[in-house]
Amino acid sequence: MGQSFRDLTVWQRAINLTVCIYELRAEFPKAEIYGLSSQMRRAAVSVSSNIAEGAGRGGKKEFRQFLSMARGSNCEIQAQLLISSRLKIASQEQLIKANDLSHEVGRMLNGLSRSLTEKLKTGN
Repeated sequence: MGQSFRDLTVWQRAINLTVCIYELRAEFPKAEIYGLSSQMRRAAVSVSSNIAEGAGRGGKKEFRQFLSMARGSNCEIQAQLLISSRLKIASQEQLIKANDLSHEVGRMLNGLSRSLTEKLKTGN
């Protein structure tokens, strides 16, 4: 691909999202440590990990496939944030921050995926 996954702004934002999720889950009640909290952490780590793995595969088609998995994990986070909000188990401020980051990462993933699709169509 020509550049390291570390240089991708979407990967950097996904790392920020992961940190935000870890900070958020610190507010959760102890009873949630193996439930929603654990699932949110796994999904958050999955977003940046799939971006990195896809970029490391070397091919545009494979990269696009891993971006699709990252998008799925990001949607999981959005659903879990909504559940957390409705259960009132974290501060609204932290939930809004995480939600905003998740939506930003989602837009960036969609844009990168579209770009790769266009490059595959044109053979670049």
